[in-house]
Amino acid sequence: MAVVGQGRSAIQRNSLREQIAGALREEMMAGRLAAGSNFTVKEIAELYGVSATPAREALVDLAAQGLLRTEHHRGFTVPVLLWADFLEIFEARAMLTDSAFRQLGLRVSRYDWSRLTSLRRRADAAVRAARAGQLDVMVGCDRRFWQEVSGFLDNGRIADYLDWLRVQSWMFAAPYLRDRSEPTGVYWDRHLELVELIASRDLAGAHRMVNEYNLHSIRLLAGLTGESLEQVSVLALLTAEPTGTAPEPAAGEPGDEGAPVPQPRAEQPAPPPGPGR
Repeated sequence: MAVVGQGRSAIQRNSLREQIAGALREEMMAGRLAAGSNFTVKEIAELYGVSATPAREALVDLAAQGLLRTEHHRGFTVPVLLWADFLEIFEARAMLTDSAFRQLGLRVSRYDWSRLTSLRRRADAAVRAARAGQLDVMVGCDRRFWQEVSGFLDNGRIADYLDWLRVQSWMFAAPYLRDRSEPTGVYWDRHLELVELIASRDLAGAHRMVNEYNLHSIRLLAGLTGESLEQVSVLALLTAEPTGTAPEPAAGEPGDEGAPVPQPRAEQPAPPPGPGR
């Protein structure tokens, strides 16, 4: 039995598999592994300097997630996502997020408020990458930030599904963003503001800002692709006034020290129903 050297961690059997899958996922999210690209297990194994087994396992995992397509006798191919595909991805993300926020106002929060430190760190990294226009860095920082934010929604299955949708959103968007000659000033960069809304238990404010982020995303992609926003059925949902009350910590649960206590808000009149409601 091999002895692990001092200061080194034992390698888990699935670590190579996960590392290869993670590396390929970020390549696709950043548009460096272009839609339509085809490769074999052997090519991926050689690229990462590993045996065929973890390379095959990683590719099969990504295919099972719908992020790669299996081609008979040809290996694996990065799928081509069209505007219609992106609309389905975007609308699913917007509707699920809106519903999750509304449900938060109906129950006591089980959110671990000690996660705010990590959330702020993720937000700071995302803001830096966004303002620098660094697409290759941004995709990873953005994904990790929203993974952390999803913990606030208090539902692990929703968080996992939103992450899967976000990966595909970047796979669609990255090639268009990479074609821009001047990337600075393009990306949404209000991550830290969203963190402070969460820290102050301002559920309506956080909900409103996430909707603003989604509006920014769809308007940007419609402009880059030359598509019309008329096809986007959830615009009315994203511009409606959020409802609900801020989730409070459970009895005996420590809050974020120094966070302001939210004041009661006057109840807003319900907006008239629109095409996205």
